Amino acid sequence: MLSLTRSLTPRFQGAFPRFAKLTLAARWLSIQTATTPNENSLKFIVKDHHFLPPSVDHSVDVEDLPAASDKSPLAVSLFKLNGVMSLLIGPDFITVNKVEDDLSNNPELQWPALKPKIIDTLETAFKEKTPVLTTEYIRELERTQEEPQDEDDDVTYEIKELLNTRIRPALQDDGGDVHFRSFDPHTGTVYIKLKGACKSCSLSEETLKNGIESMLKYYVEEVNEVKPILDLEEEVSLQEFEKLEAKLKASSATR
Repeated sequence: MLSLTRSLTPRFQGAFPRFAKLTLAARWLSIQTATTPNENSLKFIVKDHHFLPPSVDHSVDVEDLPAASDKSPLAVSLFKLNGVMSLLIGPDFITVNKVEDDLSNNPELQWPALKPKIIDTLETAFKEKTPVLTTEYIRELERTQEEPQDEDDDVTYEIKELLNTRIRPALQDDGGDVHFRSFDPHTGTVYIKLKGACKSCSLSEETLKNGIESMLKYYVEEVNEVKPILDLEEEVSLQEFEKLEAKLKASSATR
């Protein structure tokens, strides 16, 4: 479970040179890796450099190559590596989600072989000053900030503030993230989107209920429940997986 009771670090608010808004560019690049609660996700941390400009206050989830082509040239380079499934680009880290271990026995798709390839790709992108995000996508992100807004009602404002200052930093430490989607005042339901390592982690339900939901309910009395939402592609994938699982169960029952 991703702990939300430990000492939490503040959100990244540091400034850096304007050129870093679009590219990885500096004299050297120090890349460290950190495991996450999800065995199929690995966090690549770049010390003293940042992937996102200060005008973008949340992480960027890139699901696949078609999406990356319009968002992130850096992500396109990483998706060329066999086994890379999705990316979460944070302020000073990238969480890479690879193909699940139980879906492949290919050693080339395991972390010992894949990790050095990812590091090499990041180092090459650094040397060639590959843009992290396109200028157009940065402008889009700036228009859809998740900071509390003056026009928000009091409950929504408080929920956003808690997510941004108390919950998201803890999740980002473990290579994940959470984005606010909406609040239904009639049912007291907060709808969120889990990102990065949190999205496919086996402990995501525990994180959701015992971490995020319990904290929001404790501080905001109007909150009764927290529910995750799925993108259209995730819903289709889940439906296909459920069909396959049912088919396998039926086949096993007839033996």
